[in-house]
Amino acid sequence: MKVSILTDNFPGNSTGAEHGLSYFVDHEGIKLLFDTGQSALFLQNASIMGIDPEGRELIILSHGHFDHGNGLAHLTGGRLLCHPGCFVKRYRNTDHTYIGLKNSREEIAEKFDLITSKASYPISNTVLFLGEIPRITDFESQQTDFSFEDGTPDFVVDDSAIALQTLKGLFVITGCGHAGLVNTLEQARNITGEQRIYGVMGGFHLKKLDRQTIETINYLKKNRVEHVIPSHCTALPALVAFAEKFPIRSVKTGDLFTF
Repeated sequence: MKVSILTDNFPGNSTGAEHGLSYFVDHEGIKLLFDTGQSALFLQNASIMGIDPEGRELIILSHGHFDHGNGLAHLTGGRLLCHPGCFVKRYRNTDHTYIGLKNSREEIAEKFDLITSKASYPISNTVLFLGEIPRITDFESQQTDFSFEDGTPDFVVDDSAIALQTLKGLFVITGCGHAGLVNTLEQARNITGEQRIYGVMGGFHLKKLDRQTIETINYLKKNRVEHVIPSHCTALPALVAFAEKFPIRSVKTGDLFTF
């Protein structure tokens, strides 16, 4: 399994950065573009890294936020898989900034072979899109900083992830983890029947050293997760807490993770 960091918040030696996420995943011959950041930066970095995103089997959009999907404007053709709720108009509560996708569902459907699924969706024998993730814990997704156009709360129900099955257990890749990391991992376990969690990486959407962060760390320790790699929307107080319990490393554009 190889995961190449095309876009993330911190730059590499020769690759640029932005607030966003885009990974190129290669698992058992299946090549996936997971999110596209907010601009064409993922393509520029891919070129520097010697990666051709046109060689993908599929694009997966983790959820409908600008910093994960606006890079779609710079691609055309092929299959795109996401939750059907990705195309709603959504805003930040603090200043009513628009944070949804630049392109509408209709525009996206004109450019790509669009597949939407609330249910889990098998991509191959060893790669699974998790679909809509049930919110089962009492410490995750309890409040939100986002709202819809009519002012009602937006809990980002379209937030999803992918699970890669390996000989050592599940490896889960998240975009932002708005559903909660524990909820996401439990969804992967329930759908696949595999209880071992080999690793997890991506945005964890943890901002503080609070109950959610502590409970998440405890869950990962209890399940003896070997690879814990937070990035993107995981803030410094949470990163410090993770670093005290796991041998984490900073994630930068241009990085290649091999498992």
